[in-house]
Formats: sequence, C-alpha cells, structure tokens
Amino acid sequence: MAFGSESLSEQVSFQWRDADLTDGQKWTWGEGVLAEFSVVPIGKGESVSQYVAECLTIVDSSGLPYKINPMGTVIEGEYDAVMSVIRACHMRVMALCPRVITSIKLDDKGVVSGMIERKMESVERHLGKQLKK
Repeated sequence: MAFGSESLSEQVSFQWRDADLTDGQKWTWGEGVLAEFSVVPIGKGESVSQYVAECLTIVDSSGLPYKINPMGTVIEGEYDAVMSVIRACHMRVMALCPRVITSIKLDDKGVVSGMIERKMESVERHLGKQLKK
C-alpha cells in the first residue's frame, strides 16, 4: 500500500498501557495534549476582552479541562478535541474581525488527563510552597 493511501486510523494505532508514573495513570502515544493558545484580533483596538469572552464560551462549553491566564488559555484533552476547540475559537473571532493571529503551544507527552494540575503541583514541590493561582 502506498504511503498516504490508507486512512489515518489505519496509519496510526494507539495502544493503552500503564505509564511509568507513580500515580498509575494511563496514557497512549500522541493521544493527550496540553495546549496553550491565544487568539488575537488585529485592527480592533487595545481591549480584546470581548473576544476573549467569545473564545471562553466555546472553551467552557467543550467540557475539556482548562485554565485561563492573562496571556492565553491552557486546555487539555485528546488531540483532535483540543484542536477542534482552538479552531472554533479562531473561526469565531475571524467572524468578528478582518484579521486574526492565533498562537498555539503544544505539550504532546501522551498523558490523557490531569496535566494542568500535575505541572503546577510538580513546580510547587520543587519550590517547597504553594504558588498563587
């Protein structure tokens, strides 16, 4: 079979297995991602809070775990679900603005859930104290 002639599900086979982490979580290669993204409307002035609110309505309704910060939103979940939410946010702001820049950072380590909290807890353990959240 020539490369690219099979479907994506035929090309990639995910295998669940126990992770080597102490909490016994389950993971699969390439399945779970943590993404930080921001959607910036261009040509709409300094305040972008109304566009952030539009995006957060989409993110919140997705049911995926997320956290907002002053510079973007962190969301975790299955790759396609996360990218679908980011695309929906981009397209919503595109419907309201003539130009949009969307930036995405992905942490694709295969963990299925709880990455947002575990990352913060790990840093706090190294610091020996809780951080402001």
